[in-house]
Amino acid sequence: MIRKKIAAVLGAAALAGLGIAATATPASAAWTDCSSGALCAYLGDNGSGDPGEVFGDNTNLLQYNKFNNAESVYNNGNSCNVRIYNGTNYSGSSFVLLRGYVIGNLDAYRSGIFADDLASNNWC
Repeated sequence: MIRKKIAAVLGAAALAGLGIAATATPASAAWTDCSSGALCAYLGDNGSGDPGEVFGDNTNLLQYNKFNNAESVYNNGNSCNVRIYNGTNYSGSSFVLLRGYVIGNLDAYRSGIFADDLASNNWC
């Protein structure tokens, strides 16, 4: 009986964790190395490692290793949301990342179509 309860609690916690990883969430302290006004990409999940930073609109983020191989992303913009595309020159699939929000695991976000493939961005 106790084993079943423990298994149920662990299973619920695992499912809750998956739900959080697959959606955009507000940034926490783990993301503080991202400069104000920047779009930051990380080679590790949940903002681990040093960020790659860009400011302004970019037609080809693939030239930057941390965007070409991104596992997580943070919009630390000062006043705008940012649209991120998986194709260069604002092409392909896209999503809007709200100001102050993160995606902690791009492999789990939208079936992984943006994992290792943040190719261009524009603000507001």
